[in-house]
Amino acid sequence: MAGNRTLAIIKPDAFGAGKAGKIIAHLEAQGFRVVCARVIHMAKAEAGEFYAVHRGRPFYGELVEFMSSGPCMPMVLEKADAVAAYRAAIGATDPAEAADGTVRKLYAESKGRNAVHGSDSDENARIEGMFFFGSAALV
Repeated sequence: MAGNRTLAIIKPDAFGAGKAGKIIAHLEAQGFRVVCARVIHMAKAEAGEFYAVHRGRPFYGELVEFMSSGPCMPMVLEKADAVAAYRAAIGATDPAEAADGTVRKLYAESKGRNAVHGSDSDENARIEGMFFFGSAALV
């Protein structure tokens, strides 16, 4: 996946509010291509494993609860320099600080309910893609 692919997740807040289609259309309009996607409802253990890097941080428990609170939509997206391009497209974690026209400015409710997840490096994009899609993320 390195370089041209990244993992994105439309989180339970945005998915439950019916914003998935708008978010995908927004990303496709910016040149991203959806390589694979699925709708899941993560169990707490699965959410805890996915966000294990944050274990021990004050927000970890709340994050696990939130990510297991309803359906979400992990996706592998493709575009040149995908990780950086996606992070620019989604904006700052806090929608109040996100640039106009970014996914979080348009669709997030708050810093904790911020509509989408995005990988922060090529290596994590590969690891996270494999977590949800196995070898399909690499095709």
